[in-house]
Amino acid sequence: MTVANFKKTLWEGALLANFHSVSIADAISTKPAKIDGNKIIFNRVGSGSVKDYIGTVSWDEIDTTPVEMTFDKEKYFAFSLHDVDRVQLAGDVMAATTEEHSAVLAETYDRDVLLTLATGVKSVNVLGSKSNKFKVSSTNVYDYIVDLGTILGKNKTPKTDRFVTVDSAILGLLAKDRRFTSNPNVLVNGIVEGQVINGMQVISTEEKPVDQIIAHHKSAIGAAKQLDEMEAMRLQSSFADGIRGLCKYGAKVLREDAIAVLHHTVVATGDIAPTRVEVTNTVTTKPEPVVVTP
Repeated sequence: MTVANFKKTLWEGALLANFHSVSIADAISTKPAKIDGNKIIFNRVGSGSVKDYIGTVSWDEIDTTPVEMTFDKEKYFAFSLHDVDRVQLAGDVMAATTEEHSAVLAETYDRDVLLTLATGVKSVNVLGSKSNKFKVSSTNVYDYIVDLGTILGKNKTPKTDRFVTVDSAILGLLAKDRRFTSNPNVLVNGIVEGQVINGMQVISTEEKPVDQIIAHHKSAIGAAKQLDEMEAMRLQSSFADGIRGLCKYGAKVLREDAIAVLHHTVVATGDIAPTRVEVTNTVTTKPEPVVVTP
C-alpha cells in the first residue's frame, strides 16, 4: 500500500456531496457571487423603481453593492485507516466514513450560520428578550410564528424563500395544533416536508440558538465554505494511513430587516393565561308602550 494512490478528488467529492445533502445552512442562505482565495463576495441588488409613462422612457442602471467577507472560521478532521487503497475500493466503508465526517462538519457549520443569523437581527424585529421570554405552549406557539412572518411581510421581504427555524421541542408543540400536521416528516436537511406557516417553510434543527425561533428570508444571510488541504499520509505512530482535511467557512448578515426572532420558554398549557374577552351590552332595551285608559 502507498498513500501515493490516495485519490483526493474522490474523497473531497464524497464529503462535499454528503455535506450538501444534510446541511441546513446551505438550503437557507445566499450563495456567494465569487470566491477569491480567502475572500468571499456577495452581490446585493438595489431596489428597483417604476415611473409614470408620458411618452418617453428613461433607463435605470442596475445597482449592485458588493458585500465582502473572509473565511473567519476553520475546522479540521483527521482519522486513520489501515489501508487507504482498500477503503477506496470498498465503497460501503468509504461512504460510511465520509457520511459521518460530513455530518459533523455540517452540524458545526449550521450552528455558526444560525448564530450569526440570530444575532444580526434588527432590534425592532425581536419579540421578547433573553431576560424576558415569551411563554409558549401548544396553544399559542403557532400564532407567535405567524407574528414572525408578519414582521417579515411588513419589511417587504420577498414572499418566496422565507424560512422559520425551530427545534424538536417546538416542532412537537406544533404537531398538537390542528393547523399543523400531527406527524411531521423532517428531511435530512432539516426541511419539514410540506409544512408552511404564514408563507415560511418550517425548518427543524437542534443547531439553532437555545430558546429562540428564527424567521428569515434567504437574502438575509450569506454563507460559504471551502474544503481545503485534504491529504493522506503514512502515520509514524501506528501501522496505518492518515487522512486529514481543513474546512474554511464564514457567514455574514446581508439584510438585518429580513430577520425576525422570538425569545421563548416552553411551559405547560395550563400555565398560559386564558385570553380574557369582555363583552359590553350596548343594545338599549326599547321600553314597553304605556296604555292610558280614559
